[in-house]
Amino acid sequence: MAAVNTMEKKLAEYKCDTNEAICLKLVRFPEDVDDDGTTFHPEYSHQIFGDDEVAFGYKGLQIQLFYTAGNLSTLFKVKYSSRVTDTFDCVEPDEVEGKIREIVPAGFTCNTDDFISLLEKEANFKPFGTLLHTYTVHSEDAGELTYQIHKADITCPGFQEYHERLQTFLMWFIETASYIDADDDRWDFFFVFEKYNKDGETLYATVGYMTVYNYYVYPDKTRPRVSQMLILPPFQGEGHGAQLLEAVHRFYCNLPKVQDITAEDPSENYVKLRDYVLVKLCQGLPSFAADKLHLGFSAVMIKEAQDKLKINKKHARRVYEILRLRATDMSDEEKAREYRLEVKKRLFGPYRKNQRELTKMRKCLRPEELVSHMGQMDTQTQHEELEKSYQVVVEDYRRIIERIATQA
Repeated sequence: MAAVNTMEKKLAEYKCDTNEAICLKLVRFPEDVDDDGTTFHPEYSHQIFGDDEVAFGYKGLQIQLFYTAGNLSTLFKVKYSSRVTDTFDCVEPDEVEGKIREIVPAGFTCNTDDFISLLEKEANFKPFGTLLHTYTVHSEDAGELTYQIHKADITCPGFQEYHERLQTFLMWFIETASYIDADDDRWDFFFVFEKYNKDGETLYATVGYMTVYNYYVYPDKTRPRVSQMLILPPFQGEGHGAQLLEAVHRFYCNLPKVQDITAEDPSENYVKLRDYVLVKLCQGLPSFAADKLHLGFSAVMIKEAQDKLKINKKHARRVYEILRLRATDMSDEEKAREYRLEVKKRLFGPYRKNQRELTKMRKCLRPEELVSHMGQMDTQTQHEELEKSYQVVVEDYRRIIERIATQA
């Protein structure tokens, strides 16, 4: 038994956390290759290495996936200090290289010198598609940095190969990511690029992107649905996501055939970002003026948000609640109570649905079955959960209001 435990301990030394082992870079200059400060790591690797996010069979495992900053030409190397087969004859290591090859498109190099030589071609890389928006961000280190947002489609020369390289990042930073069929012409692609200078030339670095699928709405409309959105980690926290989402909204607002703009299975972070962007867009609409908000959520608000900004009723309601909170003196007990009841009225929707279901159950369930279901819908619990939900929502709303105030 002791021998078995000793063997397990020795084998455990050959387990590596794949989120740490995978080293990602966006390379602009040759010196970036050996600069650990430019390395970043995945948030997720379970889709490639299983739920434990562990690779077995190596010590000092390092999986290098380095990309040129603009065109995303790729260096792929696997390095380690030792393999389990160096010590144990009957144990095989995981096929790490093969697993990565399944998601990285062909055309990468495994030679560092060849990769560095590809940096010289970066000056030839230009953003795909049509320029939609240009903005600047102040950096303490680099001063004013200029960014561009472009819309592209699969007809752009070289775009499909570029997109295949870019979407590999999804596997590392979106928990339930999957690749899309970019051949479908109903996809729209939006990209953020940074303009930067190298040896007197203007170059472009990939910052992030969004994919949007245009669904048909009877009889003659479309409903753009955001499918994927990712700002690459070196650029996160700088406001690029908000700039991208706002530019995309403004683009679709100018298309008469668009019904409204939605998102597929949005994350909490995306919902907060969308709230912020939609509040920015709606706060200038007459129906959302401060003197109208205390009158309640109205049909006029719904129509104006839909007609002018392609915002559906559900999203417009959240915008109304945020703007009303900003316009409400919450130190006034009566006004605070009115606001609280207004928000809770919306939040109570799911509980009201449960009550309707309970009424139906009374007609068809045996008493003992009914009791078990009634326990799940206890009124006191409902009130407690409703209050918790309200507090979370208001806290999120306050952060959005604060962010907008700092941008004013």
